[in-house]
Amino acid sequence: MVKSMTGYGKSECLLGEDKYLIEIRSLNGKNADVTIKTPIVPRNKEMEVRQIITQALNRGNIDMFATVEYNDKDNVRTINKNLLLGYYSQIKEITDTTEIGNLSSDHLLSTLLKMPDVIESKSQELDETQWNTLLACIKATLEEINDFRIKEGVSLRKDVLGQVDLIESYVKEVEKYEKERIDTIRQRLYSRIEELSLQPDQNRLEQEMIFYIEKLDINEEKVRLRQHCKYFRETIDNEEFPGRKLGFIAQEMGREINTMGSKANHAEIQKWVVKMKDELEKIKEQTLNIL
Repeated sequence: MVKSMTGYGKSECLLGEDKYLIEIRSLNGKNADVTIKTPIVPRNKEMEVRQIITQALNRGNIDMFATVEYNDKDNVRTINKNLLLGYYSQIKEITDTTEIGNLSSDHLLSTLLKMPDVIESKSQELDETQWNTLLACIKATLEEINDFRIKEGVSLRKDVLGQVDLIESYVKEVEKYEKERIDTIRQRLYSRIEELSLQPDQNRLEQEMIFYIEKLDINEEKVRLRQHCKYFRETIDNEEFPGRKLGFIAQEMGREINTMGSKANHAEIQKWVVKMKDELEKIKEQTLNIL
């Protein structure tokens, strides 16, 4: 099953009368890069949470947010009076002994309330039962983000396989011009010989002609490209986390397409090669987001 690395999940739970909101977002990444952006998770539990997230999501740039909505609003934030008075004494001393001048009462109070740690948020230690409830909420969020990833993965699979189909159809278009291409190359060489008024040995000329045309043959590139396309389909449907391998296969597809273009010597074939490259770039971009 194809999963996208992009996802979003959200869950809520109640701890006493307070409501906790857990949000987890993920984007594509080479490894599991987990960031926990909340003070709610105790430090001694962070490693456990990281392991659970990594096990559930495998890899990606993952951010976890947790916020709490306290029901007892009067006690949500408190003023640290001792700290506020300490700041006030220092400011009063400065204004009395320098030329800064006195601050108005309203301005002074507003300034003091903005000083570090003067306003304290309610702090609550979670007991084991509360922590287990919060952990269950985190796991529920991970299930939701995985569902999101699966839905995105369905679209990704459809898109990339559609682009692989297009590349194979373009190979068929290239084949329509191969005989014309060989005839054109042969005629061009004979015309050049006539222009130079040369009298070559015909047997040797035919041998060299065959050797030159064989060097421009793109049959092997077509066979390998089709094989890579087949391997791409098998990998995306049979592996649990195919993203990295699909990226490698796409690189191999690119090598065959580039070689085909360098050997083309034909304007129409070059056009179809450019179309192949265009589809391949889309595949590369999308495989970066496949888990």
